[in-house]
Amino acid sequence: MLSQKLAVGTLVILFAQSAAIEARTLRLGHGATESNPRHQAALLFSKRVNELSNGDLQVNVSSNAQLGDDHQMLSQIRLGSLALSIGSQGALGTIVPEANMIGLPFLFGDVETAWRVVDGEAGQMLSDKALKNGIVMLGYWDNGLRQITNNVRAIEHPQDMKGLKIRVPPDEMGNDIVAALAATPTPIDFSETYLALQQSVVDGQENPIANIYSQKFYEVQDYLSLTNHKYEVLPFMASAAVWNTLSDQEQAWMRQAAEEALTAQRDMMQAQQADQLADIRDSGTRVTEVNADEFREATRSVYGKWEKAYPEFSQLIESAAGREQE
Repeated sequence: MLSQKLAVGTLVILFAQSAAIEARTLRLGHGATESNPRHQAALLFSKRVNELSNGDLQVNVSSNAQLGDDHQMLSQIRLGSLALSIGSQGALGTIVPEANMIGLPFLFGDVETAWRVVDGEAGQMLSDKALKNGIVMLGYWDNGLRQITNNVRAIEHPQDMKGLKIRVPPDEMGNDIVAALAATPTPIDFSETYLALQQSVVDGQENPIANIYSQKFYEVQDYLSLTNHKYEVLPFMASAAVWNTLSDQEQAWMRQAAEEALTAQRDMMQAQQADQLADIRDSGTRVTEVNADEFREATRSVYGKWEKAYPEFSQLIESAAGREQE
């Protein structure tokens, strides 16, 4: 009898220990491929959390939208059923509308300016609003400047966009920009974009070079136009419900690892872009430059809508970016 009680007691202890270990294993989801800097930096984050905590805290990374698309993962984050996600600007914009304004057309002259702005007061304002919606922001990763690809014609001037059916993410700002260029914005999920291009459901799409390359969109697109029309961040989000169960020390480890991963991801995005663009050229896709001034003028009307809706944030982000409101 005593031996049976000891055996049962041992099983209870082992079960409790197992549950404790499981509770310290967090899931991180994102929608990029494993060759994308987003995934590579996510793995670095996981590795550093493991190292800093001496194995007490683990992060399991799931790529390729295995845990759902950006909008679905955002819902899981808010519910507390998913601990971490590197999502999209557009998805965040559905609950923090001002986040869309990071993508105002031609707002930033270069990515370094964009980083400075999102790492400053503007980014903090977005983070504060996100927290009220159940999200702890761990940083704004780089998704780069967006470019346009299509199968109809080379795009060099805004009028070349007229009538083209362009895939956009479920993103209000992207929709506004494409519509301002007299093209037809067509929302399609990121994971379904390659097939939509291949089957001519749409004429083209717009994405940063890193995504065009890692998703191999260039395989089914004849033209790539370097428009640089819209900058985007990748919000690295933690569920507030999960975050609040972590100790102060665990939160500190997470923030340190997130900061290191942020720097690495931005560096990778910049370091890889030249080689990726060269590979796209070598594949036979025709790469063209555009008249940036003409595109800037053609999309100016987009500002009015957003400045009217969110005057405080509009003033803050445009001033930080060095743009004077009209």
